[in-house]
Amino acid sequence: MVEPILLIMAAGMGSRYGGLKQMDPVGPDGEVILHYSIFDAKRAGFKRVIFLIKHEIEEDFRQIVGDRVARHMEVRYAFQQLDRLPAPFTVPEGRVKPWGTGHAVLCCKELIDAPFAVINADDYYGVDAFRTAYQVLSGARDDDRLRFMMVGYQLRNTTTENGHVARGVCTLDEAGHLLSIQERTHIIATCDGTLYTEDGETYHRLPEDTLVSMNLWGFTPGILDALETGFAAFLRDDMPRNPLKAEYFLPTAVSGLLEAGRAVVQVLPSHDKWYGVTYQADKPVVVSALRGMADNGTYPRPLWD
Repeated sequence: MVEPILLIMAAGMGSRYGGLKQMDPVGPDGEVILHYSIFDAKRAGFKRVIFLIKHEIEEDFRQIVGDRVARHMEVRYAFQQLDRLPAPFTVPEGRVKPWGTGHAVLCCKELIDAPFAVINADDYYGVDAFRTAYQVLSGARDDDRLRFMMVGYQLRNTTTENGHVARGVCTLDEAGHLLSIQERTHIIATCDGTLYTEDGETYHRLPEDTLVSMNLWGFTPGILDALETGFAAFLRDDMPRNPLKAEYFLPTAVSGLLEAGRAVVQVLPSHDKWYGVTYQADKPVVVSALRGMADNGTYPRPLWD
């Protein structure tokens, strides 16, 4: 068996981590959220990890995260840079925004030789999510279609009391396969339930057990050629309409493959609670939750020796 890979998208972290939520300590011994994801992945069975970063933060990232993890797992690095584009495309004048999560995964193509999980660096996903992902990816094989997976979370476990969040709302078929993802960019938790709005004025109810994506995906290497083709089409057709801000998103690429009948995505429900520091007021909640999990034995202290 070729061991599955964990790909962590961390290119959004800034130089020196000054005041950035991704490197803000939240654990009882100074751990950041990313440390917990890597720890959970390792004990689920993952032995290889790819960190997707920018060259500008490589030295700091290795010191704070990578070198410590390298004592326990095989570590590789990939880099998402603006000028990593297929010919004949070039970076539009004035563009500083990254090209999006689809491009981020594509930047790792040369390092991927097995099924792989993709996560954000600044989200806490829970213990069971990585265990489930590893089990499925260990046996993942394409047939007449690309065979992917996604861990879905109940909406009630992904909101914050401190403001609105954006979530990908999932529609499934009767067999639990993904039919579509619709991005809702303004979801709020209220005393009357969970609501979303498209215009900032009219609110609609969302059931609290609605499954949403938190960007924990599992792919076979077959997605890489599809991303390469899709990114070139994006640069040709979509980017010229908004050259400074248009992005090639991973969920959009997956949705295109679903619509074309080229892929199947198995959605694996998780009952874990997501944690993240979307707003500064979220930090005490995350700190309290992680301390509680250390106290009840879910995590050792310190997390890494």
